[in-house]
Amino acid sequence: MRIPFYSNINQPSTSMITSYYKIPLDTSGIIKNEEVDKIELKQSIVNFIHLVTTSYYGECSFDESFGCSIWNIDFDNLASTNKLKNVIADSLVESITSHEKRLKNIKVEVDIQQEELNRHDSVNRIKKRVDIVVNGILKQTNEPFSCLEKFYIAPLSF
Repeated sequence: MRIPFYSNINQPSTSMITSYYKIPLDTSGIIKNEEVDKIELKQSIVNFIHLVTTSYYGECSFDESFGCSIWNIDFDNLASTNKLKNVIADSLVESITSHEKRLKNIKVEVDIQQEELNRHDSVNRIKKRVDIVVNGILKQTNEPFSCLEKFYIAPLSF
């Protein structure tokens, strides 16, 4: 959820918002009318994309379409890697396009690799690593935007 920080309440509504609250939001600081951590536009969008990718459809009761399909395919060992890539990419493009209004020309690239994870108890596990690259253009400045998310699925972890 994007919560803008306005440094001057009397600014006209057409001014650009330049800082945003950091996620997780320090609600106790807000209630006490204290200064809370703020971040710039690009980091705010990165945080929001992380929130989308770590949410499953229907998790947010205010909007059933918020989230992505990674949770639906977490244990899907039968689908091909290409099918999984397409499902994840299509899901994220749709969700980010409809919920993140500060970006345009959104493109998502998904790569899935098997990776062997070494554990302390000398039992190695093979998991699928999902690398997600989200590219777009910042609407406010027309600058290019890019971020990378990495997850392990089957079972999902990040």
